[in-house]
Amino acid sequence: MKETRRTTLPIVELARQNDEFRQVLWTGDNTQLVLMAIPEGGEIGGEVHEGHDQLLYFVEGEGEATIGEVIAPVKAGDVSIVPSGTFHNFRNIGSGMLKLYTTYCPPEHAPGTEHETKKVADADE
Repeated sequence: MKETRRTTLPIVELARQNDEFRQVLWTGDNTQLVLMAIPEGGEIGGEVHEGHDQLLYFVEGEGEATIGEVIAPVKAGDVSIVPSGTFHNFRNIGSGMLKLYTTYCPPEHAPGTEHETKKVADADE
């Protein structure tokens, strides 16, 4: 799904259908909604967002969240909160894709950004 201007979406269904590493779904002045899919054994990659809070909502699969010094399991129905300036990484430790949607406040990526894989995403940064 390309970036939309719709304001009501079946987000869990869209996240489950998504197979791209990153797909920006909606961008506003202060918030951005992004779909993500992490393959078996893959990870988002350790990072810190200065000036951006991030919430990650998991809809499918099993993972491991590292947020600051804390490491915790994540699964469908969980949300991880990453305050601005905090190191974080998310790894897929299950079988099948780890699927989620995430919000960045304010937006982190250019509107309409799509990265089929982490390799493509890393090359674009």
